[in-house]
Amino acid sequence: MAAPRSLVVDTERLLTRDEEKNLDSPTGKRDNIGTYAKVYPAKFILGYCSTYIFMQTFMIPGTIFMSLLAGALFGVFKGLFLVVFNATAGASSCFFLSKLIGRPIINWLWPEKLRFFQAEIAKRRDKLLNYMLFLRITPTLPNLFINLASPIVDIPFHIFFSATLVGLIPAAYITVKAGLALGELKSVKDLYDFKTLSVLFLIGFIAILPTILKRKKIYK
Repeated sequence: MAAPRSLVVDTERLLTRDEEKNLDSPTGKRDNIGTYAKVYPAKFILGYCSTYIFMQTFMIPGTIFMSLLAGALFGVFKGLFLVVFNATAGASSCFFLSKLIGRPIINWLWPEKLRFFQAEIAKRRDKLLNYMLFLRITPTLPNLFINLASPIVDIPFHIFFSATLVGLIPAAYITVKAGLALGELKSVKDLYDFKTLSVLFLIGFIAILPTILKRKKIYK
C-alpha cells in the first residue's frame, strides 16, 4: 500500500497556495490529481490500480468514485479500459477469496437471497453465460453479492470472468462518461436515472433472449 500513500503525499507537495483554495470543489480536486498523474504517470496508474483492485477484492465501498475519477482524468476510452480491467481483476480476486472463506459469511448475510440465486442458477445451467451477463448488465442483483455467491453456487470461473468482463462495460461506460462532468454531479443517484436504467435492462434482456427462446422451443 506504499504506492497509494505516496500518491497522496506527492500530490500535496505539488499544490500551490492558490490551488489549495480550490481543493474543496470536485473540479479542483480533479485538476490537482490530474497534475500528479501527468508528472508521475507510472506511479499514479500503479496506485490507482492497486487501490481499485484492493477495494473490489475486500468489498470496500467507493469504487464508483474511482470510476468517475478515471473518466475525469483519462477520458472515455482509456478510462473505460482502466475501470473494466480493475473491476474484473478485483471481482476475480473476490471470487477466489469467497471460495476459500465466503460460505459462512454469505449464509449469514443473505441466506434467502442465496437460496434464490442457487435455484435460478440450477434452472439455467445450459445458458449460464447469458444469465450471468444479464445479472452483470442490469442492477437486478448487487455486484457484491454476485462476486461472493458465484463460487458458492458452483459457477465456473471462466463463465464468471467472461460475464464480468463483458457485462460491466455498459455501466462502466455510463460512470466513466459522467466523470467528464464531475463538477456538475450533485449525487451518485444522478448517474442512474430512469432512462439509463431502461437502457441497461434493454441490453440485459437482449443478453438473456437466447435462453427465453430456447425455453419456448422446448415447451413446444
